[in-house]
Amino acid sequence: MATIFTKIAHGEIPSWKVAENDEFYAFLDIAPLAKGHTLVIPKNVEDDYIFSLDEKTYSGLCAFARKVALALERAVPCKRVGVAVLGMEVPHTHIHLVPLNSESDMDFRKQKLELSKEEFSAIADSILREYEKL
Repeated sequence: MATIFTKIAHGEIPSWKVAENDEFYAFLDIAPLAKGHTLVIPKNVEDDYIFSLDEKTYSGLCAFARKVALALERAVPCKRVGVAVLGMEVPHTHIHLVPLNSESDMDFRKQKLELSKEEFSAIADSILREYEKL
């Protein structure tokens, strides 16, 4: 059975896409730590542990996440983009990219932001535009 992230990547569940290629997909987290909090996933591999991925998929995912992070940094004002791989909440490898202005911005225990559909859409569009320029 497909994971929720596979369904998102294949368009079966709506998301705020920020980047995509044939193998990988990036979209806004619906419970973000910060505006622009993005999840990056492999589209066709449902392994739930990043270090179990084959080398090609792992390397490709990291390269894709780097490009998304560069676009995110251009689109959302921040000092840098933080990276986390937790993988405990959804059984599908995913990388969190979080715009940071301080280390506390990366605390997954803090209350998540509540954004409107319009805010999500505007942020996603902004990141996607920057991604397409790279």
